[in-house]
Parts: sequence; C-alpha cells; structure tokens
Amino acid sequence: PGLAVFCRDLPEFNSYGHNEADALREAMDGIQTALSIYVDQRRAIPQASPAELGEHIVHLPVATVATIELWNTMIERGMRKADLRRLLGVAQNTSDRLIDFLHASKIEALEQALGVLGRRLDGQYYF
Repeated sequence: PGLAVFCRDLPEFNSYGHNEADALREAMDGIQTALSIYVDQRRAIPQASPAELGEHIVHLPVATVATIELWNTMIERGMRKADLRRLLGVAQNTSDRLIDFLHASKIEALEQALGVLGRRLDGQYYF
C-alpha cells in the first residue's frame, strides 16, 4: 500500500505517500533534501526535464527557485560560501542560510544576493 515517488532529474530524491495527494505533498520535503545534497557535494542543480506522459510536476516555491539560481550561479563562477559572505558583507550564518534548502530565507534577501551577482530570478524549476 502507498505510492513511491522518484524523479529522473534528481536521482538522490525519493519519497513516499499513502496516496497520490499525500505522495505529492511529501515530495516537496524530499526534493528540498535532495537539493541540499547538491550543495553538500558542491554540484550544480540540474534543470528539470519536461514531464513525460503519466508524470506529475511538483512546482517549487519561489524561494526554493531563487536558492537554486543563487547556488548554480555560485557553482558556475567557482564561488564558495565565504565568497558570497564577503560579497554581501553579511555574517556567516546569514550567507549560509541563503543556500540552505531546509531553511526558509526571505525572497528579498535571495533577490538581493542574486542582484549582487548580476542575476535576477527568471528561471523555472519544477520536478
């Protein structure tokens, strides 16, 4: 009984629910945990593939999308957390939270960090 959930684009992700609605709700936590693995391993987060027949899409909160954009920009430029902290002129815990998928950062803070890097929030991520 129940439903297992997987994602082609995030092989680190798996989740479970008692039914389809429950599984999709639980998927959000699993996705954010999988995204944290990418940060821990200093890897870029992949862009989502278009859904195939029979697949469901989980739309991510805007703050999660902003965090993905920030993280991928940092990886693209070879930046570390300390580089972001110096660039923003903030305390370590503040900059660490900006790229922590298990911590809800304010969208304004994420937009400011993206702006300092010359980026703006316009990507679309869903899994």
